Amino acid sequence: MLRKLLPSLWQSGATALENRNIIFSCCSRSFHSSRATAAPPRSFFGVEDFVDEDNSRPYTYTKEKKPRNPENRKHVSFKQRTIAYMEPFSLDVFISKRFVSASITHRVTSKQVAVAGTNSKDIKAVLQSRSDIPACIAVGRILADRAREADVYTATYTPRERDKFEGKIRAVVQSLIDNGIDVKVYLD
Repeated sequence: MLRKLLPSLWQSGATALENRNIIFSCCSRSFHSSRATAAPPRSFFGVEDFVDEDNSRPYTYTKEKKPRNPENRKHVSFKQRTIAYMEPFSLDVFISKRFVSASITHRVTSKQVAVAGTNSKDIKAVLQSRSDIPACIAVGRILADRAREADVYTATYTPRERDKFEGKIRAVVQSLIDNGIDVKVYLD
């Protein structure tokens, strides 16, 4: 078939051969037409340009480099990776001017196992003040009872940066320890 098409292309016009679009013009030729159509000029990337969605700029790919800053790629030790599974329950104590709240949370699933606070109705009616040391001891005792009901007997406590392990926070933790919950305190 190419033998038949090449002489007809040569006779119909030398522009197809000069642009070196022989194959394109052969493919674009219709069966019923004896004339070959002129091909559009080819682009740099191939048959069509790669452009952005708004057809404004040619598509260019830039590979993002990973930062070499050692702070962004910190080494994670074996203890850091396994501590959530070895010691799965953590104690969180929050003390404000008006109330005291404490909870034991499962670290892997982030579910609260036991919660106690002086804002609840049953504790609020019994206490004279909701934010003093006897209120903290009561919250620790009730939290220990609820934790034992959920089969939790150990927990870890790491104070927040602004908190010091003294006073009301120490009273809550000591009350938990006195009522049968083994609390491991990590002080940095």
